[in-house]
Amino acid sequence: MKYGERQIEAPQGELATGERSTRDRVARSILDHGPSTVADLAQRLGLTQAAVRRHLDALVADDVIASREQRVYGARTRGRPAKVFALTACGRDAFDQSYDALAAEALRWIAQSAGGGEQGEAAVAAFARARLETQAVSYREAVEAADPADRAEALARALTVDGYAATAKSAPGPQSGEQLCQHHCPVAHVAEQFPQLCEAETEVFSRLLGTHVQRLATIAHGDGVCTTFIPRSAGPAAHAPQTNTSVTASVRTAGRNPA
Repeated sequence: MKYGERQIEAPQGELATGERSTRDRVARSILDHGPSTVADLAQRLGLTQAAVRRHLDALVADDVIASREQRVYGARTRGRPAKVFALTACGRDAFDQSYDALAAEALRWIAQSAGGGEQGEAAVAAFARARLETQAVSYREAVEAADPADRAEALARALTVDGYAATAKSAPGPQSGEQLCQHHCPVAHVAEQFPQLCEAETEVFSRLLGTHVQRLATIAHGDGVCTTFIPRSAGPAAHAPQTNTSVTASVRTAGRNPA
């Protein structure tokens, strides 16, 4: 921006924020209006076509949108068909979805169909365990392939593949062990209503690592990170039954901050 002869430059972070905001507007316009040409977008957003193309190139590189030839209905005119840009499946997922509401409704239906009360809670818990057991197949392979000292890290990498952005690090304080931290939870909004999801996850972690574990914090409870404490000395029962007393005692607070 110029004031007289002096040019004022915005800070780099400010420029980046503006770029992202405009890019989001381009994607939102395609969501609202369907596949669009560069000219359509420029007119709707009040941008130059050159600016629109620059943002479209970035969105294509991020797999948010993809280009294709515009469908022509009726007699085709001369010249090449105009190129239109449409959202990819990845791009649609970036916008608000109703998956959380659908999942919560399904779990409520399971609980009510089982009779409600304790029976309903048990039915939801059974579903949560079955869901986690399916996920745990790949986790178990990763953990069993790692050295005993590296199993928490192996589990963190496997969780990251599933979108949990997990890390493992030495636990602070006098206790010897590690903290498994999940910086993202794809089902956090549903787990707020159904802590059985967190409890089932904690049970699976315990069996995979062959030791009792303690859930210290969860995103579903309002904490910034899901944190699980893993004692340094793992026991030999890598596939301990779910009725193991130490396991049961540790997962009762899963999904609820014990502090």
